[in-house]
Amino acid sequence: MKSGAGLRVLRAHPIGVLLGAVLLAAAMAALCAARLARHGGIASQPQAVILRRGNGPEPESLDPHGARSEAALTILRDVYEGLTEIAPDGRPVLAAADRCDISADGLSYRFHLRERARWSNGDPVVAADFAAAWRRLVDPHTGAQYAQLLAPVQGAEAITSGLAAASTLSVHAVDPATLEVQLTHPTPYFLALLAHPATFPINRQVLEQRPKDLAKPGVMVSNGAFILTRWDFGSHLVAVRNRRYWNDAATHIDGVEYYSITEPATELRAFRSGALDMTSTIPGAQFAWIKQHLGQELHIAPQLGVYYLGLNLRRAPFAKSPQLRQALSLVIDRDRLVQLVTGTGESAAYTFVPMQTFNYSPPVPDYAGWPMPRRIARARQLLADAGMLQSPPSLELRYNSSELHSRIALAVASMWKQALGIDTTLHAEEFKVLLQDIDRGDVVQVFRASWLADYNDAYGFLQVLQSGFGINLPRYSNAAYDDLLARAANEVDVGRRRTLLQNAEQLMIADQPVIPLYFYVAKHLVSARLKGWQDNAMSVVYSKHLAKERVQIAP
Repeated sequence: MKSGAGLRVLRAHPIGVLLGAVLLAAAMAALCAARLARHGGIASQPQAVILRRGNGPEPESLDPHGARSEAALTILRDVYEGLTEIAPDGRPVLAAADRCDISADGLSYRFHLRERARWSNGDPVVAADFAAAWRRLVDPHTGAQYAQLLAPVQGAEAITSGLAAASTLSVHAVDPATLEVQLTHPTPYFLALLAHPATFPINRQVLEQRPKDLAKPGVMVSNGAFILTRWDFGSHLVAVRNRRYWNDAATHIDGVEYYSITEPATELRAFRSGALDMTSTIPGAQFAWIKQHLGQELHIAPQLGVYYLGLNLRRAPFAKSPQLRQALSLVIDRDRLVQLVTGTGESAAYTFVPMQTFNYSPPVPDYAGWPMPRRIARARQLLADAGMLQSPPSLELRYNSSELHSRIALAVASMWKQALGIDTTLHAEEFKVLLQDIDRGDVVQVFRASWLADYNDAYGFLQVLQSGFGINLPRYSNAAYDDLLARAANEVDVGRRRTLLQNAEQLMIADQPVIPLYFYVAKHLVSARLKGWQDNAMSVVYSKHLAKERVQIAP
């Protein structure tokens, strides 16, 4: 660690300042207290305030190194806390650390943990808890899908490749309150990366004694604003306020209920009935009605995320046929999809990286501006070149059960049939099952997927398709692509780095391992009773930042 004038020092500010004085009076006292009591909550609180979140499909895991869906990450952001977090405006700010010293060359980070940081069992949160968690994350035996998030840390890539022991990761507990990290190259988004739940600490005692149960209610020991107390599979999860959290004074709700609801229309009905305070999304087919009747509670904002179709490159017919992959992409009319199927402000996607990504301009392919007849003619020529025009292959498209995903799949299958004569079988299944089938690699041909930014940088999208990355679902592998990403990761000049990333994306688009369909917008219904909500491009809203009006109960 270099010292003196070369250090940049970041200090944290109390998150309560962001909320101001949003405590409001009175509310559903007996009902909320009874609800918390039933769910393992704080029955002694006579006026407990419960936040009820629609949370999409059921989480696949709440182990920070096993979680991969937004539903799981949302809960983990509430019950754990990393060195940094996402502020209401989308920027990274310090969280479990209250100071960070960064060397002049950008290679050394020294985090100073908050003196009052505690685990939910009362133990101090110490630097060794972070070091142990990070070494577990990169250890190949863990099988963490997000292991390569820590690729900038010295030793991480050798460890994830199985060439070195996890103990060699360059993260060190200098003392209980100080964590020092050495990077292989300057990483401008490193602080933002540390807001991802995969980098959160894990209580070492629980990790040693009950590693397979550490995510279970009653076993989990966490350091965030809330404590997981109940998980009713197929229904909901419950977390209660963590009174040992270092900034508990700024928390304004006593518990959170996360409802696992797959269908947006079901969420809408629950919201309208008062059973939910916020939804994870809205049904596109009812957008006009929602805008007219619930416009004051509707939140629509650009989001760094892409909805795409993945093509399984480990099996026929895609393994050795880039012409087929390109033809399938050419004939999809994305403008029709976002206008007639999604219909809530999404934009057509011809690249994997969204247009609004910081300091980046995606290399949009020429055909994006062609009229559909020209695109179809080019696609048919590609199939002819591959010897598939007269007898095109039949395909199966799998997606997780949802009315929207079904409509998109039907529309895409119709376009493939009309333009190329390709028959497509549609197969809907539970989200967990879909992930398992994709991971197996021998069942799925085409699958629906999405990627939501972990941090606001093009590298965070393009790394997903790097060889060996845990969530490289198509299993794309191109040495030239990997080389461009590696060079970009080590490039300090902003302009040259951007060019390397653009070249990588252009190469990947030509290979077409994925077919981007549209870029997301965050769309939620948020009760007028909730205060503190703030839209941001990361679409991250922590429950601890929200306050809820209490409803006066007539005597």
